[in-house]
Amino acid sequence: MSQETTAARAAGARPFPLTPTPIHVPDDVLADLRQRLALTRWPLDAGNEDSYYGVNREYLRELVEYWRTDYDWRAAEAAINAHEHYRVEVDGVPVHFMRKAGVGPDPTPLILTHGWPWTFWHWAKVIGPLADPGAHGGDPADAFDVIVPSFPGFGFSTPLPDHPDMNFWKVADLWHTLMTQILGHDRYAAAGCDVGALVTGQLGHKYADELYGIHIGSGQKLTLFNGDRGWDFSGGQPIPDGLPADVHARVLALDKRFAVHLAVHVLDPSTLSYGLSDSPAGMLAWILRRWQTWSDNGGDIETVFTKDDLLTHATIFWVTNSIGTSIRTYANNNRYPWTPSHDRWPVVEAPTGITFVGYENPPGVRTDQRVQHFIDSERGAWYNHVNLTVHDRGGHFIPWEIPHEWVDDLRRTFRGRR
Repeated sequence: MSQETTAARAAGARPFPLTPTPIHVPDDVLADLRQRLALTRWPLDAGNEDSYYGVNREYLRELVEYWRTDYDWRAAEAAINAHEHYRVEVDGVPVHFMRKAGVGPDPTPLILTHGWPWTFWHWAKVIGPLADPGAHGGDPADAFDVIVPSFPGFGFSTPLPDHPDMNFWKVADLWHTLMTQILGHDRYAAAGCDVGALVTGQLGHKYADELYGIHIGSGQKLTLFNGDRGWDFSGGQPIPDGLPADVHARVLALDKRFAVHLAVHVLDPSTLSYGLSDSPAGMLAWILRRWQTWSDNGGDIETVFTKDDLLTHATIFWVTNSIGTSIRTYANNNRYPWTPSHDRWPVVEAPTGITFVGYENPPGVRTDQRVQHFIDSERGAWYNHVNLTVHDRGGHFIPWEIPHEWVDDLRRTFRGRR
């Protein structure tokens, strides 16, 4: 029995119904990775010292060499295995999840859903304070029993050959089955970021009566990927004339940050997957670019993710051969459009908290305007929002970049709703 389970039982929690299975990557998989890294064929990258054309070869080469010679997966694996890990089949879909047992008078079950190019380990900084607030200067009454699954087709929730149509709203159904039928909870809480926020929003739409509420890192409409141009935030519309220069520049910057991966992942995911699944350096370059441009790092990615952090997440993608199925979900969000389960408003009836960050402010919107901008937008009417917060710091990976603020925001959403 793990120390977490012992602590939970001492606090009066019911026994957990599953037996944990630690993560373990075979030695031959790691040896193959090192060999492939050593055989990397590098492209010419003249004129890209400023990363205008994409990932800078000098930094990527440094990172690849570190991955090959110095990075210690076994140390990362041991840190990951300090928590309990489980593997189950949910409606025929393989699901891995990490758990940290709640320590408090009545911990609330909470499921956390990550996005892309996240792994379950992007929640590592918040699961301790959420599960055991008393050990982190908080109130034990705020404790959650924390469930952190790998999104189907990502990481250890693989392989996924029999479910090539997996998308965010289908994952919501799997999560509900996991929490209610397999783990036996009558009600639970849910939170998520990136596409995990869409999964969580769908839970709050379809299963509101069985949720205490939801907390998300964005407030997109669940129809985000619907339509002929589901890969294009602007719907193919040109940039309006007459915008102030700073707003025009912000529009272009957001396009550069997000448009590339959206277009390719929705329109041509399998073609990209062949290269990314064969070359660890190529896979690392593709996801490194998102970590570099999506996080609030001031131009230095290692202020947010150390080399070891970057390579732990990358190794999870590589050793599970999951990069292809992870990016396929974008195309499936578009190919199998979201449809409502009811016609009531707000569409997401579950009480909703949202954490916004200044690094992702829309063009022309200041951080101090962000909450009101959301309320006044067509997206605002979609949610039963009860706790809207914005922070100056932090980028797309909110629970990793500003974990303390995320935990405080989430706790506030669920106080009085358990």
